[in-house]
Order: sequence, then C-alpha cells, then structure tokens
Amino acid sequence: MSFGDPNNPYNQQPNQPPQGGQPGYGYPQQPGIPPQQGQPGYGYPQQGIPQQPGQPGYGYPQQQPGTLQANNGYINVPGLGTVQVATMGRRLGARLIDGVIICVVYAILSGIGLAGALGLAETAEECGSTLDPGYNACIEDASAGFLVTMLGIFALFALITLLYEWLMISFLGATVGKMALGLRVVKENTGRNPGLGGGFIRYIIPIVGALLCYIGTILVYLSPFFDNSGKLQGWHDRAAGTLVVKK
Repeated sequence: MSFGDPNNPYNQQPNQPPQGGQPGYGYPQQPGIPPQQGQPGYGYPQQGIPQQPGQPGYGYPQQQPGTLQANNGYINVPGLGTVQVATMGRRLGARLIDGVIICVVYAILSGIGLAGALGLAETAEECGSTLDPGYNACIEDASAGFLVTMLGIFALFALITLLYEWLMISFLGATVGKMALGLRVVKENTGRNPGLGGGFIRYIIPIVGALLCYIGTILVYLSPFFDNSGKLQGWHDRAAGTLVVKK
C-alpha cells in the first residue's frame, strides 16, 4: 500500500494553464510563449493602433483656423471649412460692377440737381433788373436755394453709398458686384457675416483715404497686393478682421 503526498492527501491535480499558452485570470504567462499578436490579456496592455495619417486625434494637432494650406489659395475658416481666397481679379471686377451701379445712382441724382438748378435760374430771371429794389435779395435767395439743393444731393448720394456698401456687407456679406462674381466677405475668426461693426470699419477706411485726393482710397483697394501672408487681406480687411472668399 502506497501513500501519496502528505501535502496533497486527496491526490488533486494541480491547476493547468489554458491550452495554447494564452494567459488568463489566475494563470501566469508561460515563459517563452508570447501572447498572440494584437490579443490583449490580463496584465497585457492593449496594442496601440495609430490613426491614419492626416486624421486629427490624440497626438495629431488639428489645423488652426485661418491657416493657409500650402499657399495654394485655400484657407481653413471656422464654420465654413476649407474655402478659396478670392483672387484680386475677381475683387477688382466686383468693385468695377459696384462702381457702375454707384455711377448710375450719381447720374440720376445729378439730373435731379440739374433740373433744380434750372428752376432756380428761371427764378433768378424773374428777379427783374438790377435797378429793382428787391433784386439783390431775390438773387441771394436763388443762390442759397441752389446751394442747399446741391448740398442735399451730395448728402443723399453719400448716404446711399454708405447704406449700399455698409449694410449689404454687414448683413449679406456681399454687394451686388460681389454677388455677381461669387464672392463673400466673412469674419476670419467665425466665418460669419461681418455685422454692423465690421462692415462699418471696412467701409470707412477707404472713405478716410479719400481725404488725400483719393490716393489713400486707391492704396487701400490695392493693399491686398502688399499682403505677404497669402490671405490677400487689405488694410480695411485687417482692421475689420475680415476675409474675402469665394462662395
């Protein structure tokens, strides 16, 4: 009669590890048998799987808003994604269309002013001769009326120009000329329309430049050529924080 191991009186079999050398809960990894590729187990970290190149994620910096893409004329704008910066040819073409519209409005107002001047001239002829007692007073009234008429026409023209450029850019992001050529003015940091503040700043800077015999205005409209960032921002765009892009 034989006796078993005194430490194992019931002759129990020792725990065996799973087949194939796979570690599990309570079973240590067998020496020299690595886990299968990509199969995590207890005590083994998940194998890292890198993301596809160019896909933003952990460890991959996202493209910052306002960043040009390889200077190819495209830019990343928040809210719009990747859009194309408007070329100077299109911008000058849009400005030309707007100029024609403004000239038509000016011609209409000038015609109204001329008709008023002719009416005042007829009134001056009715003042009589220089020997009449009320002649000087009549001529002064006619001259004052002509001056008021011309100043009123000029003020109305300036107001129409202001409202045309300011309000359309503020709320629509484009004038008629820009709409015709598929352009839009947006805020660089949001991609939205400039709003009243941005639209006014963008409008008033060229007007201030007109005080220098319009030389300043010409320089403002040509200033995108001087922008070495590739965004083609004019001085008025930089001050208003805007970009001109294609729709």
